[in-house]
Amino acid sequence: MSFKKYKQTKRLVVFGTIGVLFAFYIVFRGGSELPVIGPKDFNPELVDNSLQHSEKPHTVADFTLINQNGRIITQSDYKNKIYVADFFFTRCPSICPIMSNNMGKLQEIFLNNDDIMLLSMSVTPEMDNVSILREYANRHGVVDTKWNITTGDKKHIYNLARKSYFAAVDEGDGGLQDFIHTPNFVLVDRKKQIRGVYNGTDDDDVLRLIDDIKILAQ
Repeated sequence: MSFKKYKQTKRLVVFGTIGVLFAFYIVFRGGSELPVIGPKDFNPELVDNSLQHSEKPHTVADFTLINQNGRIITQSDYKNKIYVADFFFTRCPSICPIMSNNMGKLQEIFLNNDDIMLLSMSVTPEMDNVSILREYANRHGVVDTKWNITTGDKKHIYNLARKSYFAAVDEGDGGLQDFIHTPNFVLVDRKKQIRGVYNGTDDDDVLRLIDDIKILAQ
């Protein structure tokens, strides 16, 4: 064998070994490989002033919402579940339809995995009543046992966005003039910890989210 051919063969073996090891790592790494994200890990602009310098372990707050069937939804409905949360409104003409379509893809991929759920919260709850949410859910093929499309008290929802899910840049009081609009999908684990934030309008980010859900589900 010539020296040149030897080098080529050696290079192929090295790259082949790296590829196998990388594949092995991807398949067998556990959920612990995903970081647990707290206030200090976010861009400060996304974190409420009261939490910006907090070193305490962060978990999302309990919530009380109303879904597309008029049923009260609380944290207990997501107990021991992995879920993806987002904030939307039914009249949104720009990013929300893309986000809802991508949530629909997540629903389809994980439809038969009861450990994985979806949660969408309206940022215009005064307009998005139960009948409007039901119509929206029907339009997007929502499976009621998998995906809750919710409304509720505006201040409560906006506090969740700002202080629990870190999904809104601007500050506000949840009043009449307060409005948030975010493309973020937030991945929450079984312990109510945030494990990832993704752009719900970006195909590559949604693919990364799908991979990370599979990691947590192992």
